[in-house]
Amino acid sequence: QVQLVESGGGLVQPGGSLRLSCAASGIIVRSYAMGWYRQAPGKQREFVAVITSDFNTNYVDSVKGRFTISRDNAKNTVYLQMKSLKPEDTAVYYCTANGGMYWGRGTQVTVSS
Repeated sequence: QVQLVESGGGLVQPGGSLRLSCAASGIIVRSYAMGWYRQAPGKQREFVAVITSDFNTNYVDSVKGRFTISRDNAKNTVYLQMKSLKPEDTAVYYCTANGGMYWGRGTQVTVSS
């Protein structure tokens, strides 16, 4: 049974940082494209970042230069380092594997003063 468990969300002031984690079980993260999506209230879920099995990365334009996706094969965990956070980054952040075949339950990120 595949499980993706996100953690690390919370309330942060504008300009602050957070690191999200996605701990995987039932799959080996280095074998799949692992990604992050987010969904803000009243909006559709949108792509944020992806890391492929050969460490290629891609980001939505709005987070380029601020967010970094990475993977720790030994821990079977994927991370999303978020810096210079803005109120518009407020959303539930979801981890996904293998092009959306598997999803976590999400972690809330709120950027507010």
